Amino acid sequence: MRAPTLFVVALLGLTMRAPSVRAHESRPLYIEVNETEPLVFSIQWKIPPSVDVRNAPEVTMGDGCTPATGPGIGRGSVRRQTYRCDTDPAGSVLRVVYPAFNPSVSSLVRIVRLSGETHSILASPRQTEVSIPEEESFGAVARDYLWLGIQHILGGYDHLLFLVCLMLIAGTGRRILFTITGFTIAHSITLVLSALGVVHVPIPPVEAAIALSIVFLAVEIVRGDPKSLTYRYPIAVSSSFGLLHGFGFAAVLGETGLPQTEITAALFFFNVGVEIGQIVFVAAVIAIYQAVRRVGNAFLDRGSSIAELRSLETPAAYAVGMLAAFWLIERMASFWA
Repeated sequence: MRAPTLFVVALLGLTMRAPSVRAHESRPLYIEVNETEPLVFSIQWKIPPSVDVRNAPEVTMGDGCTPATGPGIGRGSVRRQTYRCDTDPAGSVLRVVYPAFNPSVSSLVRIVRLSGETHSILASPRQTEVSIPEEESFGAVARDYLWLGIQHILGGYDHLLFLVCLMLIAGTGRRILFTITGFTIAHSITLVLSALGVVHVPIPPVEAAIALSIVFLAVEIVRGDPKSLTYRYPIAVSSSFGLLHGFGFAAVLGETGLPQTEITAALFFFNVGVEIGQIVFVAAVIAIYQAVRRVGNAFLDRGSSIAELRSLETPAAYAVGMLAAFWLIERMASFWA
């Protein structure tokens, strides 16, 4: 018995939100902290054009670190300083001190440790102290990237709509299990290959193709042809498009970055997080479906209630297809933006 598309209609309300992006008019104060030797840090900062050189800031490290020279040396917009620390400065603060007044510019801090570990931090204009992150550990990386994977899949409305469409096409519990498994294996492969830089694919076309994959499934649901390749072999469809969706998942890691000392752990736990979020979502959809069935069976005639639920499938598929088509056009337009 095929699941009703009532859940697709409910999900449409969640997909109407679109993130907005705003550009900052002024450049940030760029600070680069390099650990050149054990507990020796070279700091270089570039003053943006919007800040008067007479109000050039000093960048200092916290307690336990002493400057090897006087105030930041250099000419023009670039200043340098070297600090020697008694202990690892992780957890201490990096201070930005303006001699006259705070010009309200953001600060972009890049910290490179001797191990190759890299951190990038964007501080708001009012934030004049930046906490130096703790050194990467397996446990911290596992926790952070597991949560990142869960957040991404549950916030990726296009991926969730694709999953619902796959469930509708697969129909039975056994077919849903195999279909979702094929999708999981496929996107895991391309996620790893892309994140490691083995395969390079431009992200905008991938995002557009993901929207196109939802349009394709919506059309198949409207047609409802049980003899079509999609309905006969849903695992083939889920696996093929899963390869595509994996590149979309990898884009998140591309924006966040991978920890240099725990790359394997980050990849593994991000993927696990994606799968946990995916399982939670699929289980929730099935639970809602069962609840709707029981309510329908309790208050309506058994046969008519199921028929009414099935009648929602076609209009819901049209709604999903139109939304995905809008995403497709919007993402294709970004090619020339």
